[in-house]
Amino acid sequence: MPSDPGAVPVVTGRCYCGATQLSSLTPPLTVAYCHCADCRRWTGAPVGAFAAFNRADLITEPALGEGTSHHPAVRRWNCDHCGSPLAATFDYLPGQIYVPIGLLDQADTLPPQIHCHANKGMPWLHIADDLERAAGSGRDALNSASGT
Repeated sequence: MPSDPGAVPVVTGRCYCGATQLSSLTPPLTVAYCHCADCRRWTGAPVGAFAAFNRADLITEPALGEGTSHHPAVRRWNCDHCGSPLAATFDYLPGQIYVPIGLLDQADTLPPQIHCHANKGMPWLHIADDLERAAGSGRDALNSASGT
């Protein structure tokens, strides 16, 4: 998948059916939980967990198309074959693309580093950790992870 045939991806993954493959030659910038209703509905989970990559570093086969949006500042991609959530971008996180960590082969080595929209979490879900809990998007912490 990498353009350099000798390069070995650090991160690999795929959708549920395997029709879409993902890879990156660089590790994620950060990994974050998101408790917002939008991410819950998109993933079908009580909390989403996403790895953030520099947009230019994430390789997908086939390439991501235009994606869809129900909000003008958010773009999301799903597999055309199985519907798996593949990636999302957010205008307030320029140059970054977020991939659900459940798609990644290395998910067990990618622990989240922050809870975003922690105030929107399910009241019955208790994740016991000492991570920062941002009441909103966590944009400052997420942008600082990418150097922007």
